[in-house]
Amino acid sequence: MSLALPSIDAVGTRAVVAAAYRHCWRIATAHYENFTLGSWLLPKPLRRHIAAIYAFARAADDIADEGTALPAERLARLRAWGEALDDCYRGRARDPIFVALAHTAAEFDLPVDPFHQLLQAFAADVQFTPFETFGDLRSYCRCSADPVGHLILFLFGYRDAQRQQLAGEICTGLQLANFWQDVAVDAAKGRVYFPLEDVRRFDCSVDAIERREVSPGFRRLMRFEVERTRELLNSGLRLASLVEHRLAREVHLFAAGGLQILRAIEALDYDVLHRRPTLSKWTKAGLVLRTALWHRRVTA
Repeated sequence: MSLALPSIDAVGTRAVVAAAYRHCWRIATAHYENFTLGSWLLPKPLRRHIAAIYAFARAADDIADEGTALPAERLARLRAWGEALDDCYRGRARDPIFVALAHTAAEFDLPVDPFHQLLQAFAADVQFTPFETFGDLRSYCRCSADPVGHLILFLFGYRDAQRQQLAGEICTGLQLANFWQDVAVDAAKGRVYFPLEDVRRFDCSVDAIERREVSPGFRRLMRFEVERTRELLNSGLRLASLVEHRLAREVHLFAAGGLQILRAIEALDYDVLHRRPTLSKWTKAGLVLRTALWHRRVTA
């Protein structure tokens, strides 16, 4: 989809835009568990722009996961959110999130497609159907996860295919790590994200997973998915050598977070059905500290 971006001057007065960014920042810091820890590592001029992108996605995610609304109603609200997105790109933003997003999109010439891909993934969550193959799951992640990495690259001035591919590997790896962390939570909602070809391969069943049965086959399935996810994250880490140091430290931080989740899963002997693997505040703080020290060392 191609939409002409409004000029920055057309978005709104300076006071209106500043208030819109403050609104997005409050959403980001209130909801996103990694945002507060990592935000001080982000280049200060970019923090509000990243918050605007996050606030857009968070609002859409809340619509998709609103348990009291019927699926048809949630899908209608997602379509309305998509229409508001297009209005934002046409210079007709009203909601504070879209006022901020319009300003960010105009300043960095952000395409609208990544935002629509995110909405496509949220709609797929509302009408969830199991993934037959890993290719199907990867296609879902290309809409649900990869666009975020691509948008961050755009903010830093990178628009080439190679960096976008590597960012996609990091983002998909993080998405998968979160899936394997939340197997029990998602199964309780009727969502089992394992590819069905893998479930069958390791002599498991969706019903058994929903019943929280930790069989030897389930542990083998988890081990397989953890290793595949680790390979994605490690492969995506090559991006750190292709971007400036400020972005490289973010790549290291988020990849390290995903890898630490995988280690936490292994520490539970893959029994994620009875205990959710989590990272303590000290572990998160340690990741940030190690990333900061790495950045200081390579820039010295």
